[in-house]
Amino acid sequence: MTNDQRSRLIGYLCALGAGSVWGTTGPLSTKLYAEGAAITGIGFWRLMLGTAGLALWAVLFQRDVFKVDRKGLLLMGGLGGAMVALFEVAYQFGIAGAGVAGAAALLYTAPVMVALVAKPLLGERLTSLRFALAVVVMIGAAMTVTGKSGTTTQSAIALPSLVVGIFGALLAAVSYATTTVLARWTVPRYGSYRMLFWEALGGVVILAIVLPLAGHAPAPPPTSTAWLYVIALAAGGVVLANFLFFGGVRRIEATPTAVAATIEPVVGALLAFLLLSQGLTVIGWVGLIMVVGGVAAGYLREGRDAVVDVQPAARP
Repeated sequence: MTNDQRSRLIGYLCALGAGSVWGTTGPLSTKLYAEGAAITGIGFWRLMLGTAGLALWAVLFQRDVFKVDRKGLLLMGGLGGAMVALFEVAYQFGIAGAGVAGAAALLYTAPVMVALVAKPLLGERLTSLRFALAVVVMIGAAMTVTGKSGTTTQSAIALPSLVVGIFGALLAAVSYATTTVLARWTVPRYGSYRMLFWEALGGVVILAIVLPLAGHAPAPPPTSTAWLYVIALAAGGVVLANFLFFGGVRRIEATPTAVAATIEPVVGALLAFLLLSQGLTVIGWVGLIMVVGGVAAGYLREGRDAVVDVQPAARP
């Protein structure tokens, strides 16, 4: 195995790791709802704690993270922060309205969006394989949404709540796709840590302004157990998963990174089944198998393609 092939393998493993960690978001958020946490506050507090941890580490060990030019500040703190803020609120509404598996599955319409915009914006190849795999993932996502069973079913959810959930999950997909494309450009230039810190900080600032103006000031988690869930969401979904994802997007292109991270609905559905009794029908499981198959086929086929140029990340 050449160095470039090894780097590509690590990229896929990082993307799979990120998707696996993100798969815990739905079950943990559902537990938080049961503890009485407000939907609009969960994203703010987990992002706040994650940003505080990143800032503390930077003060102690990597103070260069705070140095960024105006362009980087606008892209990472401005655009990246706006997408993070949108995701944190929209995805919580998606989970509450469409269920864990449904929200995670709808989120992964994002690879199709990434595949369509990566070529005009980043100059990446839009091969028939990449687009086909992205479409397979999207179809699998739709099958997962319609294939829920158990104690929480589509018919048991009020139609307005379901509509809000679907809309929220699709908004989260748009923000995820935008962040993926943005990271493909910024991470090689500014580094993973700087990208993660500034987009998280931007998201906190935007939510701190917008939520009170919208009449939803973020109330703190109501119980000590709820705080533990928020801390777990911050450490996993905000910090660890994003480091893994940026490690992937630094080594492989935006479209295969987004496709590889679609392991999230598989993990989310399994955890929802084990912890929350949110099961899947045969159609739902077939949809998840399509997701896993799409990821595996993407790596096996692209691993045989010509080696692409890999840009090294700038040291933060």
